[in-house]
Amino acid sequence: MGVLLRSAALGLATGGRSSVAFAVPVAAAARRGHDVPALRALAVLAVVGEAVTDKLPGVPSRLVAPQLAGRVVAGAAGAGALAVVDGRRVPAVLVAAVVGAAGAFAGSVVGASWRQWADDDGRLGSDTRAALVEDAVVLATAGALSR
Repeated sequence: MGVLLRSAALGLATGGRSSVAFAVPVAAAARRGHDVPALRALAVLAVVGEAVTDKLPGVPSRLVAPQLAGRVVAGAAGAGALAVVDGRRVPAVLVAAVVGAAGAFAGSVVGASWRQWADDDGRLGSDTRAALVEDAVVLATAGALSR
């Protein structure tokens, strides 16, 4: 899979769960023989923590300024880091970061829209069910990207 496609996919996944922007490059580096167990453990804790926290009542929308900005920055950083892990040079890393940021913005909007649609009129019965579907999609994407 090309660097731009991987960057876009990581950005989209980051829009769903921002912690995957950190976890995917860490996992990809580990699979290439650059394993740092403490980073891997921190990445797992971040993903699990975010997945749990996301379902708590009162969590602000991912579309409010600080949360959205954080996801966009995370998408850029994660895509850039993934490009570095893939051995890309600076111009490709910068392009990957821009694509990752755009993907994170789009993923945030799509994810929030999905949750709203699924929760309207009880289509899935609850926002938690919609969040679990989102978790599955994000984690499957992250798993594919870390290989």
